Amino acid sequence: MALTKKEKRQRIHLRVRKVVNGTTARPRLAVFRSNKEIYCQLIDDVANTTLVAASSRDKGISKGTKVETAKAVGKLIAEKALKAKIETVTFDRGGFLYHGRIKALAEGAREGGLKF
Repeated sequence: MALTKKEKRQRIHLRVRKVVNGTTARPRLAVFRSNKEIYCQLIDDVANTTLVAASSRDKGISKGTKVETAKAVGKLIAEKALKAKIETVTFDRGGFLYHGRIKALAEGAREGGLKF
């Protein structure tokens, strides 16, 4: 039986999550992309807590194209992370291809000062 697009993404995400995990020193930058918005959060998997979060729904995010918005979200998460004294993270693309909005968010976070 053929898998749906969502089931394929979830299967890839679980495969990636076997390897990628976040600690207090190096949290996981988890990304979720819907058709309309993009969300990201820094997660400490040891303590099961979200340290910092940002999304395209936050105030101050300019409404341009989806790729421009994703880059702005990346810069915002980097800014919030640096305030929380977090400099290095592991990137969790959430089963999405590293392309388009996911790539733009990662580049924005790198420009903002995060290392991964």
